[in-house]
Amino acid sequence: MSDLTIQTNGRGLVDVTARLNDFLQARRAQHGALLVFIKHTSASIVVTENADPDVLEDLETWMASAVLDGDRRFLHTAEGPDDMASHIRSVLTQTSLTLPVTNGALELGTWQGIYVWEHRSRSHTRRLSLRYLPCP
Repeated sequence: MSDLTIQTNGRGLVDVTARLNDFLQARRAQHGALLVFIKHTSASIVVTENADPDVLEDLETWMASAVLDGDRRFLHTAEGPDDMASHIRSVLTQTSLTLPVTNGALELGTWQGIYVWEHRSRSHTRRLSLRYLPCP
């Protein structure tokens, strides 16, 4: 098991696909599965399109309209108006992935990439827990 540290620039998506493949290469992975878990309650790990940057912007636009910062119904505001909204965003998305590994690399579709989705408005350092499980 290993941790991977990702620096975000505030709300938005950070492509980590290459870094995950680097992790696999460093371990001489061949065939198996990569388990990825984000150790935070206000960020997510997701699979989405990596060809058109408009997709990332559209995802953020949709999420911003679905979960409003500072919604007066939210009681939890300890760290500001984006606090509870970021927790809801995390619950609506994913905190872990199981990804197939073939010939030492992630087996992704043509237009797929792996992203850390930062839900807080300011930058954060995020940690991913990675575990490669080889096929017997």
